[in-house]
Order: sequence, then C-alpha cells, then structure tokens
Amino acid sequence: MRRKLAAGNWKMNGTGDDLAQIAALKEAHRAPGVDILICPPATLLSRVSDAAGDAIATGGQDCHAAGSGAHTGDISAMMLKDAGASHVILGHSERREDHGESDQDVRDKANAAIAAGLTAVICVGESLAEREATNTLAIVGGQLAGSIPDGVNARNMVVAYEPIWAIGTGKIPTLEQIGEVHDFIRDELERRFGTGIGRSTRLLYGGSVKPSNAEEIFAVSNVDGALVGGASLKAEDFGPIITALENA
Repeated sequence: MRRKLAAGNWKMNGTGDDLAQIAALKEAHRAPGVDILICPPATLLSRVSDAAGDAIATGGQDCHAAGSGAHTGDISAMMLKDAGASHVILGHSERREDHGESDQDVRDKANAAIAAGLTAVICVGESLAEREATNTLAIVGGQLAGSIPDGVNARNMVVAYEPIWAIGTGKIPTLEQIGEVHDFIRDELERRFGTGIGRSTRLLYGGSVKPSNAEEIFAVSNVDGALVGGASLKAEDFGPIITALENA
C-alpha cells in the first residue's frame, strides 16, 4: 500500500508569524491517516521543523547539486538535512522556467538529495502550448527520463505531476486528463525500474488544488496525494485537503 501524501509548497511566502499555521495543522490532525509535508522558504525551515516535531515532515524547495563550494545564495542538500528537512522539491516548473533548469540539472540535484538522505520530490508537467499540441505524454515522458536518476526507490523519490498552465491559475485539467498522465507515469516507472519500485512510488497531482476540488481529484487513478501551493499557506485551507485525502 502506498501511504498517501499531502505536501504543501509555501514558495516565497511566510515569516515567523506563520509558524502558527503549523501549530493549527498539528492540532487539527493529531493522528493523521496520511503523511503531511510542509516545504517553507529556507529562512523558516529549521523553525518549521522544530514546530512540526514528528507530526509533520518538512522539506526544502530546491537544493544545489554540489555538496559545498563557491555558490553564493545556494543551499546544499546536506544543509537542508541539517536544518531538519527530510524532503526537497526539485524541478518545479517555476525553477525550470525562472532559472532555466534542465532535466539534467534536476537529475544532478536529485542525486545530491538522495546522497544526503533526503527524499526527492521530482516535478514534471507540460505547458499550455504543449497540452494544446497534444504533446503532453511525450513531454512528461522526456522529463521523467531526463530528470530521474537511476538509483531511486519508493523511499527516496516522489513524483509530482504539475501541468504548468494549472499552477496558480484556478484552471485544472479534466479528471480524465489527470488520470491519463498519472497512469502514464506509473507505466513509465514500472517499465524503467520494475514493478516493485514502479508500483510503490507515490504520485502527486499539483495545480490549483483546493478544498472544493480535492475530493474528486483524489478519486482519480494513481493519484496518491497532492503538491499544494497557495492553499497550503493557511491551515484552514490545507486542513480540508488533508481530510479529503484521508477519506479517499
């Protein structure tokens, strides 16, 4: 059985005042039936980790492929681990677009994350133009092949499908489109890594997930949870998504 995962990506949001949201989540989900992960900005990582305790996992939003060195402004995977992280998001479309990250960059970072003992949450997803050109599966397949390193397993990798055109826009693919891509990802993982790893790796959907649509998304084939952006910033929004996943 794949244990479901509700992951929140705070992106470039949050200050010390927002630690109250962690306390509220812990209070509302004292014995969660799913795994909960919060990925705050790096400035909050250690404080979120301390506030979360064992109830909520914490993660970074990116890491450098190198373990250390002259890389001003960057953070290594081991630094994230030292700050209390157990996960790190890699290859998010905002990193790929804003910083020009390639599949090879994501693969190198994933290798560094896994070597540091982190679980890599590897993101893939197509643009609106690629979706309209019916190239979605080819694009996602290429990203999977290029971004995921060879030495992965279901403990050190999670895959998140985030159609770029649905992130923060309020638009979401149809349930059939989500299912098609998640089934495709599952098949690709099984083909490359075998049925053991392929079937046990958790697949998340991300892109305008909110309390009003979470239940129907979580009912889709091979959706094992969500990578949630804006709706993860407040416990009153993220909590119902967690509950919907518990009930799925």
